[in-house]
Amino acid sequence: MTDRRKRQHLKTLGLAGIGLSLWSLNGCSSVARSTIEISNRADEALWQQADAIIASIAPTAFAKRDVVITDFGAVASPQVDSSAAISAAIAACAKAGGGRVVVPAGRFNTGPVHLKSNVNLHLKKDAVLSFYPEPERYLPAVFTRWEGIELMGYSPLIYAFEQENIAITGEGILEGNGSVTHWWPWKGKWKHTPWQLDVTTDQSNTRDPLFAMAEAGAEVSDRVFAENYLRPPFIQPYRCKRVLIEGITIRNSPFWLINPVLSEDVIVRGVNCVSHGPNSDGCNPESSNRVLIENCLFDTGDDCIALKSGRNNDGRRLATPVQNVVIQDCMMRAGHGGVVLGSEISGGARNIFARRCRMSSPDLERGIRIKTNSVRGGLIENIFIRDIDIGEVKDAIVINFFYEEGDAGSHLPQVKNLHISNLRVQKAQRAFELRGFERAPISGVSLHHVQFNQTASLGVLENVAQIDAVDLTLNGEALTL
Repeated sequence: MTDRRKRQHLKTLGLAGIGLSLWSLNGCSSVARSTIEISNRADEALWQQADAIIASIAPTAFAKRDVVITDFGAVASPQVDSSAAISAAIAACAKAGGGRVVVPAGRFNTGPVHLKSNVNLHLKKDAVLSFYPEPERYLPAVFTRWEGIELMGYSPLIYAFEQENIAITGEGILEGNGSVTHWWPWKGKWKHTPWQLDVTTDQSNTRDPLFAMAEAGAEVSDRVFAENYLRPPFIQPYRCKRVLIEGITIRNSPFWLINPVLSEDVIVRGVNCVSHGPNSDGCNPESSNRVLIENCLFDTGDDCIALKSGRNNDGRRLATPVQNVVIQDCMMRAGHGGVVLGSEISGGARNIFARRCRMSSPDLERGIRIKTNSVRGGLIENIFIRDIDIGEVKDAIVINFFYEEGDAGSHLPQVKNLHISNLRVQKAQRAFELRGFERAPISGVSLHHVQFNQTASLGVLENVAQIDAVDLTLNGEALTL
């Protein structure tokens, strides 16, 4: 390998992007070392950055105090609304200096739950917190974000605004009660559309004017709708610090399941995300910094994990990327994508690491996915993915600049330093869907040690300027791109 190609190879691995020194990693400056050894050492140094991100996340810590919701009047009964009791328990716990607000075994009905600083909402084994599906219960409106646009909208089912040191933990279940009769029909037309379409409650009645207001720069306080058909996310910490979501099972969400927005030091660990409604994304960190997602199960009606940073003018107004994220040891089943960046990515994404994940389902549409367009744009850089096993998927690797609006704007998306290594795909319909623009082709991608077995076709490679490919195989034969 020439010196020029060696420099390009190391740049593709991202050394220039995160400021590592090749020679300091190797301990000497001898050019006699093999290129393979240098590359391997450089790759390992990059993954030390993932460990450094995890170590930098400020952890939660709570007082050893338990406040049980039944002591405030909560009753595990279909006829009882425990909303006020849960709210009182949270307020009392926060006032006392924090601790755990405990949901004991049983099924408790509630409206929205608003967390306060230093409070851990803890669900015991066999506890179910069942949320009423009536929209009016989620008013008055709160400061929230919907598909990357800020507005005054329905309260998320569990919401925290500008709080610190908060958690949702335990072995219990959060039941959102989204169904073909509640919340989900507001989507309108969707897949097989298992509900009666009603144009008067279609989300487009609110979505379209909201997007228009955001593009016009309207104040968030003015983005209020008397007729609102935008389903709320399940869990949304907004501008929060030190957040832990651990152990719980989340079912049947109205919309996205876990959605930290503009938050810092977030850990999502050991969570089961099971929801097959429209837009049932599992975990969508937006414009958040220092995030760890590990040992989680995703079986969803949309993307399993999707990293986001705001949409169009609103995303560029806040200009806050999603960054310093580590995804590891997760299982992805059904979903539109396994590990995804976009589509609301106008604020950009950087320093993203995903490793040791397993994906497989006849209903998994894509494995690794980047989706954007020239209306949304976004700089996506320093993305490192390795040791991924995909059993069954439709499209294994997708980078699509033509998502939704396509090339209809002036904000060209960019991908820099995307490195995928040790990816094994057992069965796929297509290996690739790579669609760049003629005026902005896809570049900055490296694929090392990638196997596509039982793959029906190579797929689509459209306007791809440069891929650094090493040891690619398709159905047992060497593949040259």
